[in-house]
Amino acid sequence: MPIPYLPPELLDYTVDFLHNERETLKECCLVSKPWVPRTRRHLFAEIKIRSECDLKLWMKLSPTIANSLARHARNLTIGCPEFVVEGDAGEGGWIRAFSCVESLDLDNGAWPLDTSRCPLTPFHGFSATLKSLRVGPIILPSPQLFYLIRSSPLLEDLNVVGRDESSGDDDNSHWLPPGVPLIQPPLSGSLDLSILGMGNTVRQLLDLPNGLHFRRLTLSWNRKEDLRRITALVRGCSRDLKFLYIACDPRGASVWHAHPRQ
Repeated sequence: MPIPYLPPELLDYTVDFLHNERETLKECCLVSKPWVPRTRRHLFAEIKIRSECDLKLWMKLSPTIANSLARHARNLTIGCPEFVVEGDAGEGGWIRAFSCVESLDLDNGAWPLDTSRCPLTPFHGFSATLKSLRVGPIILPSPQLFYLIRSSPLLEDLNVVGRDESSGDDDNSHWLPPGVPLIQPPLSGSLDLSILGMGNTVRQLLDLPNGLHFRRLTLSWNRKEDLRRITALVRGCSRDLKFLYIACDPRGASVWHAHPRQ
């Protein structure tokens, strides 16, 4: 008796229908070898590396860059940027294997990320499909952050939690060094800033050559003297703006925890 034949399109449809059923997808991997690539597409669509232990497990699971499971990832959460950046240097640039990521969350937990000690260089241009970026908490202003923004040609949504102690009046005309591609991402989705002091962060956003086109703004800050910068930012987006939420807490309360982990 011949083995029943199902067209590949029907098999793909069946696996896609089960995209939220992780245990079932794991079973599908055992059914037939041709089913494995499609199931991996869903099993590894979201990757979370929140600790050094997670990083070691991931490197053991996907040790080579050439056939890395990272190519299936669409959402990437990094909860230990320091360990990841250090591991990337030691393993020959494995972050580049996440070339199809659409959403990147660099969550440093309770400690502010200092990009002068932990550069974000491995993430610059690592995924040409990146549309959403969340970073925080982070010490600002950070040229590294803006290098990352300027290396993401499809970036729409930006979420930053941090502390900016700069005056905002310093000359930062050379914040983008020679050799960095002058890419202008669309920035047409949402901007969410929760910052203790706006300083040069707002100025660097306003200095982007093609302007800002955010449709949604959520702005939280703690210094009354930053109102001028906030006003300039809102005016810079006014042509496209559809939603605006602003809040000022002079005590600086809860701004570090404005976006808790899910």
